[in-house]
Amino acid sequence: MKMRSHGKSVVVWILLAMLILGLGGFGLRNFSGSAKAVGAVGDTKITVDDYARALRQEMQQRSQQLGQPVTMAQMRSSGVDQQVLGKLIGQAAIGEGARRLGVSVGDQQLQKQLYDVQAFQNASGKFDRETYKFALRQQGYTEPQFEAQLRDDLSRSIIQGAVAGGVDAPKPVVDAYTKYVSEKRGFTWAEVSESDLTKAIPDPTDDQLQTYYNDHIDQFTAPQTRDITYAWLTPDMLADKVKIDDATLKAEYERRADEFKQPEKRLVERLVYSDMDAAKAAKAKLDGGATFADLAKDRGLSLDDADLGDVTRDDLGKAADPVFSAENNSVVGPVETDLGPALFKVNGIIDAQETSFAEARDELAGDAEAEKARNEIGKMSEDLQDRLAGGATLEEMAKETDMELGQIAYTADSTDGIAGYDEFRKAADEATTDAYPDLQTLSDGGVFALRLNKIVPPQPKPFADVKEEVAAAWRADQVVKAEEDRAKEIVSTVEGGKSLGETGVLTTKVASIGRGGYSDELPPPVISKVFKTEPGKPAQITANGKVYVFVTDKVIPADMEDSDTKLISGQIGTQLSNSLANDLLNFYATAVESEAGLDLDNQTVTAVQSQMQ
Repeated sequence: MKMRSHGKSVVVWILLAMLILGLGGFGLRNFSGSAKAVGAVGDTKITVDDYARALRQEMQQRSQQLGQPVTMAQMRSSGVDQQVLGKLIGQAAIGEGARRLGVSVGDQQLQKQLYDVQAFQNASGKFDRETYKFALRQQGYTEPQFEAQLRDDLSRSIIQGAVAGGVDAPKPVVDAYTKYVSEKRGFTWAEVSESDLTKAIPDPTDDQLQTYYNDHIDQFTAPQTRDITYAWLTPDMLADKVKIDDATLKAEYERRADEFKQPEKRLVERLVYSDMDAAKAAKAKLDGGATFADLAKDRGLSLDDADLGDVTRDDLGKAADPVFSAENNSVVGPVETDLGPALFKVNGIIDAQETSFAEARDELAGDAEAEKARNEIGKMSEDLQDRLAGGATLEEMAKETDMELGQIAYTADSTDGIAGYDEFRKAADEATTDAYPDLQTLSDGGVFALRLNKIVPPQPKPFADVKEEVAAAWRADQVVKAEEDRAKEIVSTVEGGKSLGETGVLTTKVASIGRGGYSDELPPPVISKVFKTEPGKPAQITANGKVYVFVTDKVIPADMEDSDTKLISGQIGTQLSNSLANDLLNFYATAVESEAGLDLDNQTVTAVQSQMQ
């Protein structure tokens, strides 16, 4: 089995423990049965619980990324189950290497690592044994199990450091990559449009359109449609029944006074000093021409560190009067504050703002009425669900309640009306013709129920109904083909010695663009082909339905002394070094596995997976 990843570092392991323990274990439990391991490298076992835990963690992470539950079947179909097992085999191989070399850590180091895990600490930030025990129970560990696993991880980290620590990519390789990535091009381009054609596109015959229709039938096929009847009720539908009187709205206006009556504010940066002499010295430096950013840099800070954002008088305490009396873009101080003498820079003045009740009334009414409507729907929901459970049809629901009836020919592209709600689209996609309507909620507090009447499979639209659409598509296709033929003529002319501009097309010159660079006017495939074309040689490309011709004017080598290039070089060096380190670990783990032997119990692997369906 090819191993792509090996034991996590101690830091990663602790962070992972903090995350998972904070989530209460996500339903993990010990697996019972006669088999205790899914495999082993030498004498280092991969336990059933370790495999189950790793699978569950991967399933949870992928579920969070996708926003929906991931099943074991999906894990298997995408090969993720094998990736998880491969990682555990890699960890076991490195652990076996540590065992054979006698590498381990003492109790003192183990205790230090345990005490540093935040999930095991009490409110005062100290290690608490009861918190520790509870957290391990939530995760499905006993104390000896967790401490043994942490000890193994610490041992693996020592081996990892010895095998791959301090690996640096060769400078010539880093430089070569950097020069390739940072190289630029200058080029001249033109879009070949219909106006550049020497012949007009003739009108199509009926036979040509019929042939095009037949050859491109997918373009003229209606998607699968779900014929759905639904009944729904939203807060907006109850607008006339939930009007709020002015007395109530005025009370709400006063309750939210802070929102509608904003005091005067200042955008402020602050630098605090240890004593008044240091603050005065900084002010003198500022008066001598230094900037506030210079003062921050002297303190080892950035302006982000000094930024207080928008503040009111109450936020500034003793500094309120001088700061709020200062002009914009001025520096105030030194001023004594609770933190010590400080300098303040005023970067903006925000005048006090007050929204009157009359101005705020519509917003207040909208919020209050929407909330009242949601509450009313909440009160109705039990009765609505009981009616559906009792056999009421959607048509009867619309007649006997405030719900409204609707019909939709639903497709995967539907977004109008109720199809604009994710909840409805999910229910519509999952509905079956034999299911009874069930009350479900919408994101705005509304409710709905639906019935799938039938599924209409994808079917071609009749030619007569889409003839104009076919004609437009045929013509667009013919125009692109004609433009490509014209582009070939232009390329041939340029190869004969003329410039691109002399061919009659409207040209644009790009002085410099980087590999993978962005252009507002050109799609990425054009930029990519520019870097594949020799300087001085014309070329053509069709991208996004448009035809382009271009000539690469010059190659601009990377400036290895440029600050941006140096940054890129550093990033490339780090990536290559990490890749080399990972390769070394892979070689080492493979060697240990080969020497010690790998034993996998596929039956137990399958059994663990079957309990996670």
